[in-house]
Formats: sequence, C-alpha cells, structure tokens
Amino acid sequence: MQHVTAFSRPETVPPVSAVIPKRNVWILDSWRDLILYVGTPLLIIPLFMAAQARWSAQEIYLFVAAFGAMGHHLPGMIRAYGDRALFERFRWRFILAPIFLLTVCVGFYFWDIKTNPVVLIVFVWGVWHGMMQTYGFGRIYDAKIGSFAVATRRLDFAGCAIWFAAGVILSPARMTDTLEGFYGCGLPFIPRSAIQGLQLTLLFLAIAVSLLWLANYIRMWMAGTRQNPVKLALFVTSIAFWWYCNNGVTNILAGIALFEVFHDVQYLSLVWIYNRNRVEKDSSIGGFMRFIFRRSGALIGLYVGLVFAYGSIGYLNSHIGMDTVTRLLTGVVAASGLLHFYYDGFIWKVREKSTRQSLGLTGGTADIRLGGFIPGWTLHGAKWALAFVIPLGAMWFGKMYRAAPEAEQIGHVAADLPSSARAHFNYGAALQKVHRFDEAEKEYNAALKFDPNYAKVYINLGQLFMTTSKLDEARKNYEKAIELDPKTAETHSGYAYVLERLGRPDEARAEYQTAIRLNPKSAQLSYFYATFLDKRGEADAAIAQYQRAVDVDPKFGDAHSELAVALFTKGDLRGAETHFVEAARLSPKRADVHSNFGSLLLQEGRTSQAIVQYEEALRLDPTLTEVEENLRLARQSDDRFQSRSGR
Repeated sequence: MQHVTAFSRPETVPPVSAVIPKRNVWILDSWRDLILYVGTPLLIIPLFMAAQARWSAQEIYLFVAAFGAMGHHLPGMIRAYGDRALFERFRWRFILAPIFLLTVCVGFYFWDIKTNPVVLIVFVWGVWHGMMQTYGFGRIYDAKIGSFAVATRRLDFAGCAIWFAAGVILSPARMTDTLEGFYGCGLPFIPRSAIQGLQLTLLFLAIAVSLLWLANYIRMWMAGTRQNPVKLALFVTSIAFWWYCNNGVTNILAGIALFEVFHDVQYLSLVWIYNRNRVEKDSSIGGFMRFIFRRSGALIGLYVGLVFAYGSIGYLNSHIGMDTVTRLLTGVVAASGLLHFYYDGFIWKVREKSTRQSLGLTGGTADIRLGGFIPGWTLHGAKWALAFVIPLGAMWFGKMYRAAPEAEQIGHVAADLPSSARAHFNYGAALQKVHRFDEAEKEYNAALKFDPNYAKVYINLGQLFMTTSKLDEARKNYEKAIELDPKTAETHSGYAYVLERLGRPDEARAEYQTAIRLNPKSAQLSYFYATFLDKRGEADAAIAQYQRAVDVDPKFGDAHSELAVALFTKGDLRGAETHFVEAARLSPKRADVHSNFGSLLLQEGRTSQAIVQYEEALRLDPTLTEVEENLRLARQSDDRFQSRSGR
C-alpha cells in the first residue's frame, strides 16, 4: 500500500528468493477486487447520476467532502495511535506533527478563510496522495505475482505521476481554481505562453511515458516475466476516471466528489483488511485497535459508523454558521487532511515485512528501527521545509505585501486560460462586483462562447441587467438559466423579482413559491417572498413568511426588522417590540430600526425610551429629517423637557 507523500520516495520490495508455488493475481478475490478497487468507477457514475436527481452538485460535494474526505482520515489515525509498535517507532512524528499543523492551519484560517495559502498546499498534497494510492495498488498487484523489476517500478511511478499531473494542468476548470489560489497568494503572474508550453510538454511526456510503459509490459510478457494484468486494468480505470472527473464533468465540485468516493472506497476497504490481518497475526496489538478490527460483520458497521462520525466534523463546519467556530473547524479539517497525507507516507511501506504480511504478501525487508530522536531528522526537516514551510511562507508574504486587487488577480487567470469558460465567468463576476458592468458582460459572453450551457453565466447576466434596469434582457437570461437548471431555488427567486419589476405579479408569485418549495430551509428566499407580499398589502401572508425566515435563521436582522414593522402596522405592539429589540441587537448600525422602534415606544407612551431610540437613529444618520421631527415631538411630550423649557 504505497501511500507516499512528498516526504518519502517511491520504493518497492526487493526480489523474493522464495519460490511461490501458486500465484493469485487478486488482493481479495476477483469479484471483490473488481467492485472495490478496479471497476469501482463503473458503479459510482450511475449512483451519482441517480443522486443528482435528488440533490445538487453542491450538496453532494459537501456530504462527500465531510463524510468521505474527512472521514477516511480516521483509520490511518487509529493505526498511528493504536499500533503500539508503530507509535514507538515514530513517536516524535506522531506527537509534533499534529501540534504543528493544527497551530499553523487554525492560525491561517483565523487570518483569512477565503484565499488561504494552506488551501493550495492541501490541494497539491491531495493530488500527490491520490496518485500515490493508485501507484501503491499497482505495486501490491505486482507483488502478488512476484514482479519486482526496477524498470517496471519506475515506469509505473512515472506513468501515474505524469497522467495525474496532466489531468489537473490540462483541465481548464481545475487550472482556473489553481491559478486563482496561486495569484490570490500574491505569487507572480505566469505568462500565457508558459502555461501553454507546460501543457504541451506534459501531454507529450504523458504519451511518451505511456508508450514506454506499454513496450515494457509487452517485453516482459513475451519474456515470461509478466506484470499483473489486474494492475493494467487498475491503471486504466483509475487514470481514465481521474481524467473524467477533472475534464469530463461539467461541475468541478461534482468531479471532485466522484473521485473522492473512488479513493475512499479503495482506501477504507484495504485498510480494514490490513488492520484485521494485523490484529490476527500480531498478538502485541491490543486495546481499541484489536477490538474494532476483529473478524466480525457487526464491527464493519461500527468501523463505517466511526468514519462517518469523524467526518461529521467537516459537515458541522459547513453548517454551523458561527464565524469563529467555522474558522476553527476549517483549520482542524485542513490539519486532518495534511496529517493524513503525511502519515500515509510512512506507515504503509510495502517494502517492509510486517506490512507485506498483513497484505498477504511474502518477503520484504525488516522494519526500519529508529534510534535516538529521529535518525535522519535533518533530511526529514529539509523535506518539510521544501514541501510545506517555504511554500507557505512565500505565499503568506505574497498575500500580505504583493497581492493585487481581486479583479486583477482573476483577470490574470482569464488571460492565462483564454479557452476556459470558468475563468471568464469568474472574471466577469469579479468585474460585476466592482460595478464594471460593460466589461463583466463581455467576459460573460466569452464564457458562453466556450460553454453555451453554463447556467451560472445566465444567472449573473440576469442580475447584471437588473442592476442596469434592462429588465427584458434580465428576464431572457433568467429564463435560459431556469431552462438549463430548473432546480436552483435562488434562480427562481431572482426571476420572480424580474417579473415583479415588469408588472407581472401573478407569475412572480408562482416563481417565489417555487423557490421556497425547492429550498424550504432558506431564510433569504422566505424574506424575499415576504417583501413581495408586503408591497402588495397582504399583511398576514407577509408576516407568516417573515416569521418563517427568522425561524430558519434567528440571526437574520433584516427579517426581524421587517417583521417588527409589519406587526407594528397590524397593531401587535408586543410582538413588534420583541423583533425590534432583536433587530437592533443584530443590526445596531441601522438607523431605520432605531427610528421605527422609537415610534412604537412613543405610541405606547414610553417617551423617554423613544427619545433614546430617536437620538441613536440621528447619531447614525443625521440626514433623517423625519426622525428629527419625531424627536422634537417626543421631547415636547416628555415632562423633563417641558420643565426645562418653562424655566
């Protein structure tokens, strides 16, 4: 199981001198290997298609990223801290690495949660890790039939590395995200010619290495020292699926989720088998590790349950809604990923005898014993410096002192990737954000040139034309967006507002209702529908929608404010006061909230409290002449002010 990161070079075992009487090409058996390792993509794709009928790509990604990507870190952690012999060998790594990575990741996410240098490092390490898992499975399959040729090992590694790298660098969507992170960290602009040169070079090398690999495979087959044919099938399905996920899936989040499921199924099943064999063959394994990896069908369920429980940290992170906790948990998730990549680089070495025995293989070298602190700590530290510390420091410095404005950063990406619809879309969105509408429209049209079915482009064009009061153009773009993606609630809500502005209230009402039906847990959508109802004089219906909005999101200050005004107008002063108090707490700098609350207090005869609210409103916005008049009237009716004027 050759899970290797930047911290270890690819290695295999030396030739085994013992004669193996019968060679089995499978790790488990034919049908289980085809389901869990080789043919898994053929099962994942139809399941994903079925899931898309119920959930959006974003929802699928969040679920997989939490319970899959984060959850599958747990088995490696169990072995690292549950295998006493392993822990003794790498004690200082297991103690110092989590402290260091947790401190760095949490610190960086408290500094900035969006364009964070840690994200780029996690991405690069993750691609390397995924590639090395495929390479490692190939080495295991060859070891099953006693194939240990050095040339084969090197060609396997080169082929996996070049095709995984090319799958990213030749993917317009993946390169868009990568370059945005790169430029967001203030790193220097890469000329378009350099990007194109890199892409052409990688493609040429990938083809050349593949031809060499195939020639070596045929040569060995003819010489009677064949490689494992299952390895060939594994490489074909894994690399083809990697390319499909990066280049063939329209939504990049869906592509990431697809390959993550494949990676997790491979990893979790093999780790289960490895640890179960280790527990059965090594009496020194005890405690929780021996309990969880006993031969029991029920414990498989517990194993999967623990994986999901660990992954729930990531799911909680995406739903908790508290900024401080979100930043903390995001840092924890990033640190968990980096620890997973790092630990897998040295705890699953196939060349070692103990690892091979637990995988059902023979031979191997003795486990390397570490004496003193960490033998070779200088080399190990240098690898950490090159793979983590120096890149992170350079990106931190660039982000702090060299980063260009966001629109300029994303403009560089669009210049580097002129045929990427995603790059043009992102650049258009950045331009729209800074009110450069004509340029934004040009970029959106460029995106549609390369992908005419890019629904998000039509949504943004609809918003852009709404802002510039081109209502008919806005309507056409929203209609096209709904045609392409009818299940996005926010699109229906935006279209409803266009119809409302065009004087088509019945159609607008239907679209607002559709939006809420598609996403009943969105406070924002209920709020938008409530304002529509409010403007049409449907007070009771509006109050119900405002109430729904604050029930879904109790921290939605605007909804509390509008609900308070609606209740005040209806005569429910007690209910209105409750929501005015909450609105003022959540949005203390909104002058209108204090003004309206003052009017309610004045009507109740609580003049002194009304004066306080009016004064605060004027402090926040001295131009409010109506509030100034209300304050004057309140002071006239207050005994304290009357007594002062009579002196």
